[in-house]
Amino acid sequence: MSLPRCALLWARLPAGRQAGHRAAVCSTLRAHTGPFPGALGRVPAIACASSSASGGSKAPNTSLFVPLTVKPQGPSADGDVGAELTRPLDKNEVKKILDKFYKRKEIQKLSADYGLDARLFHQAFISFRNYIMQSHSLDVDIHIILNDICFSAAHVDDLFPFFLRHAKQIFPVLECKDDLRKISDLRIPPNWYPEARAIHRKIIFHSGPTNSGKTYHAIQKYLSAKSGVYCGPLKLLAHEIFEKSNAAGVPCDLVTGEERVTVDPDGKQAAHVACTVEMCSVTTPYEVAVIDEIQMIKDPARGWAWTRALLGLCAEEIHLCGESAAIDLVTELMYTTGEDVEVRTYKRLTPISVLDHALESLDNLRPGDCIVCFSKNDIYSVSRQIEIRGLESAVIYGSLPPGTKLAQAKKFNDPDDPCKILVATDAIGMGLNLSIRRIIFYSLMKPSINEKGEKEIEPITTSQALQIAGRAGRFSSKFKEGEVTTMNREDLGLLKEILNRPVDPIKAAGLHPTAEQIEMFAYHLPDTTLSNLIDIFVDFSQVDGQYFVCNMDDFKFSAELIQHIPLSLRVRYVFCTAPINKKQPFVCSSLLQFARQYSRNEPLTFSWLRRYIKWPLLPPKNIKDLMDLEAVHDVLDLYLWLSYRFLDMFPDASLVRDLQKQLDGIIQDGVHNITKLIKISETHKLLNLQNLSAESQFRLSGATKSQSRRNRGTKALGSKAAEPLGPDAEEKSLASRLVQQGLLTADMLKQLEREWTTQQAERGKARLETGAALKGTRRKKKEPDSD
Repeated sequence: MSLPRCALLWARLPAGRQAGHRAAVCSTLRAHTGPFPGALGRVPAIACASSSASGGSKAPNTSLFVPLTVKPQGPSADGDVGAELTRPLDKNEVKKILDKFYKRKEIQKLSADYGLDARLFHQAFISFRNYIMQSHSLDVDIHIILNDICFSAAHVDDLFPFFLRHAKQIFPVLECKDDLRKISDLRIPPNWYPEARAIHRKIIFHSGPTNSGKTYHAIQKYLSAKSGVYCGPLKLLAHEIFEKSNAAGVPCDLVTGEERVTVDPDGKQAAHVACTVEMCSVTTPYEVAVIDEIQMIKDPARGWAWTRALLGLCAEEIHLCGESAAIDLVTELMYTTGEDVEVRTYKRLTPISVLDHALESLDNLRPGDCIVCFSKNDIYSVSRQIEIRGLESAVIYGSLPPGTKLAQAKKFNDPDDPCKILVATDAIGMGLNLSIRRIIFYSLMKPSINEKGEKEIEPITTSQALQIAGRAGRFSSKFKEGEVTTMNREDLGLLKEILNRPVDPIKAAGLHPTAEQIEMFAYHLPDTTLSNLIDIFVDFSQVDGQYFVCNMDDFKFSAELIQHIPLSLRVRYVFCTAPINKKQPFVCSSLLQFARQYSRNEPLTFSWLRRYIKWPLLPPKNIKDLMDLEAVHDVLDLYLWLSYRFLDMFPDASLVRDLQKQLDGIIQDGVHNITKLIKISETHKLLNLQNLSAESQFRLSGATKSQSRRNRGTKALGSKAAEPLGPDAEEKSLASRLVQQGLLTADMLKQLEREWTTQQAERGKARLETGAALKGTRRKKKEPDSD
C-alpha cells in the first residue's frame, strides 16, 4: 500500500475506527519512515533500562552536562503528514497530556534508570515540551501517539520513548556513557607506555636533603653513559646541566618548551639531552635517565609530567633524585611494572643550624644574608628598607626572566660586588647556585593552590621549609655552615616546629588526559565545548588509589578564553596547554590574539610581533613599568613556545629570541635599580607602601604580636599587611593594587574619589528627604479624616 493511498484511506475513516486501524497504518509507515517507538515500546524500554545502567560505576556529576538546543520543527515541504493521517492536534489538550506525563512517578523512576536524575529530567522535559508546543509539524510517529492519547486509545506513558529520544539529543552524554567511561579509565597508566614495558629498567632512587650530593652522583652516571637524558623541573636546571655536560666534553642538546639547541652544527641530535620534564621523549631509547626532584610527582598541576617520565622513559637505568617522602610511592608504582627500586641515601655535606634568636631588625643584617618573602609587596618593602640603611641588595622572584635571575645571583655571589644581601621569594629553592650564609624567613605564611584549584593560605610545609633553609651554607659556596632564623621573634618557635616535623609521605602521583583521549571524547560529544569536555572527562575518570587527576583550571581558563575562535580540536588543545600566567592581562590577551591570527591563517611574523608589543620599549621608570616589561617577556616566551608547535604560523623564532635577550637586558637594568623604581612609584603614588613600611618597622622593632603573622598571611594574597585600619585603608590597598596592575591611573583614582564623594552626598540628601516624607506621612495618619 502506498503512502498517499494510506493517507487517503485514513482520512475517510471515522474517528473510532481510526484508532482501531492504527496498527495497520503504522506497519505501512514503518516501510517509509523506519522503525519508531510506540505503545509496545514500554516493555522493552523497561527491560533494557537495567542493562544500560552502569554497574558499579560512580554516578556522574550531572551538573556538568550542558543541554544542547533542539530547535522546533518549522513548516514541512511535504505538509503535516501526521495531521493528514489523523487530525490536527489540540495544543491545549497536548499541554495537559505533557503535564500529566511530567508528574507521573513511574516516568520519573524510569528516567532515573536511564541516567536522568531530577535535574536532567526537568531540563529535558522543559525542552521536550517546548519542542512539541512550538513545532509547526511533528514527526508522524509522535503525532499519532499524541492523537491516540487524546482519544484514550493510548496511555500517557507511551510518550516515554519519544521523551527519551529527545533527552539523548540534548544530553548526548546519556547515549555514550559506557564508551566515555572506557576512554577516561586511567587505572593502569603503565600500559600507556609499551616501549618502556618492553625492557626491564633498573631504578635507582638517590634520597637525601638539599646539599647532600644526591644529584651530583646521578649526573656523574649520566655523563659517563653512552646516551642519556636529564629531566629537570626548571629551565634554569636544564640550562645548567646542558652547560656542564658540554663543558665536560659530553655533547649535549637542550630542549625546553621555548627553546631547542643542538650542539652539532649540522643539526644532528646529540646522544645526551637536557630538558624540562614535560619535554622528555618516552619513545627514544637511552642508557641512563635522570629525573630530578621526583617528589614533585605530587604537584597538583604538574605532577603528571613526573609520572609520565617515571613510567614511560625508555632507559636501561633511571636515576631518581629527591626527598625520601617519595620512596614508598615510587616503590609501589614500580611494583606494578615489575621493576625493583634500589635506594641510596645521602646526608647533608655541610652542617646547618636553626638560631635561637630572630633577626628582629634589618640593622642586624650581615653579608651573605638572604631574606625570604612570599609576596612581591614584602620584597619591595624590605628592599626599600635595606636601601634606606645604605646597603645594597639583589632581588630574585618567580616572574623575573631566567637571565635576570642568573644576573642577580651572579651579582650576589661576586665577592668583589658591594651587594651582600639577597631578598628573594621561594624561587631560590631550586635552580640557582647561591652563596648564602643565613636564611631569614620574613614570614612563614604562604598562599597556595590545593588539588581542587582553591586558594589557601597556610604555614609553609616541612618540605618547603627544608628546601629553602637548605640553600644556606651549600658545599660549593664560601660559607661552610648554614644558619636559619626568622625576622619575627614569634615565628621562630613555629619554624623550629615545622623543621622538626617528619615529612609526610607522598600518597599519589598526578595524571593528565592526553590529546588523543580528549579527541575521542569529542567524537562522542561533538557539540560540547573543550572546557566542558575536560570537566566531564575528570568526572568520568577512574583512577587507582596511587594516582590522582591533576588540577586543570589553567587549561580550562585558556579553553574558555579562546572558545569563540574557530580552531580544530587538536590545535585548540595545544593552545590551551601553552603555559601562561593568567594573572597577567596582557599575556592572556596575547594568547587570544595569537589564536585569532592563527584561525585566519595569517602568520605571526617578526614585524607583526614588534608592532604588537610596541617595540622598542623604554627602560622602566617605576615598578609598574617593570611589571609591564615582565609581561612582555612572558608574551615572547609564549610566541617561542607556540613556534615549536606551529612552525609555519610562528616562523621567526630566532629573531624573537634575539629580541627577548635585548628585553632581558632592559629588565636586568630595571631590577638593578629596583629601589629607585620603588621610591619613584611611592612618590607618584603608584605603589602604596607607607602602611606596609610602617608595619614592617613595627615588626622589626620586635613589638609584633602573633596577630601580625596572620596579617602577613593575608597580605601574601594581595591584601594590606597592617593591623585592621577600617574600610578606608582597605580601599586604599585595593586602589594601590589596581594602579600597580595598570588597571587604574592616578587621574582615574582622583575622578573616582570625586564621584564617590558626590554620590555619598546625594545619598545622604535623599535619605534626609525620605525621612522627612515618612514623618509627614505618619503625622497625616494620626490626624482625623479631612473629608
